[in-house]
Amino acid sequence: MTDDLTLDEIRALLAPAIAANAAFDGWGDTARDVAADQCGIDPDVARIAVTGPIDMIDAWFAHIDRLMIEAVPADRLSTLKIRSRIAALVEARLDAAAPDREALRRAIAILALPQNVAAAARLGWRTVDLIWRLAGDTATDYNHYTKRAILLGVYAATVTVFLDDESEGHADTRAFLMRRIDGIMRFEKAKAGLIGRSERMPSLSRFIGRLRYPVV
Repeated sequence: MTDDLTLDEIRALLAPAIAANAAFDGWGDTARDVAADQCGIDPDVARIAVTGPIDMIDAWFAHIDRLMIEAVPADRLSTLKIRSRIAALVEARLDAAAPDREALRRAIAILALPQNVAAAARLGWRTVDLIWRLAGDTATDYNHYTKRAILLGVYAATVTVFLDDESEGHADTRAFLMRRIDGIMRFEKAKAGLIGRSERMPSLSRFIGRLRYPVV
C-alpha cells in the first residue's frame, strides 16, 4: 500500500521509474508524473517527494548507490585488494546505471550547466566518498581529500568512456578504469614513499630546539 509510505520511501520508489522515463522525456515533470502513475503514487504527492530535475537525479544516484552496495557486499570486498575493491564498486555502479544509460547522459548534461556546478560537485563527492568508505578507507587527514579528489576525476573520465562504449560487457570501459586505478595506486605508493623520506630527514626546528634546550 503506497498510502503508508513516507516521502523518503516514495522518493526511493519513484527514482528508478523516473530515470527510465527520463531517457525519453528528459528529467522533468513528465518523467516524474508518468513514474508516479506507474508506481501507483498520487501525482501531487510525487511532486512533494521529488522536486525538480536536480532532485530527481539526486534520488536516482542514491538508488544507484544502493544497487552498488547490494552488488558488492562487504564479505566479498573483504577478500579483495584495495584496487580491486575500488574497481568492483565502480563497475557495479556503472552496471546499475547501464539500463538507463541515455538517462545518465541527460543527467550529466544537466549537471554540467553553470548553475548546477555546486550540485554536480556534491553528488560526485558523495559517490566517491561512499566508494572509498566501502573500500575500507579510514583516513581523516589530507589523504581523505586527495584520495576522493583523484577518484572523482577517474570516475568522471570513466563515465565519459562508458556513455559511448559499445564493446561487449563494456570491456573497453573496464579496461580504461583499471588503467586509471593502477595510476592511483602508483601515485599513492609514491606519495607514501615521499612522506616516509621526509619524516626521516633532519628537522631544523628540532635541531634549533636542542641548541636551546640540550639533552643532558
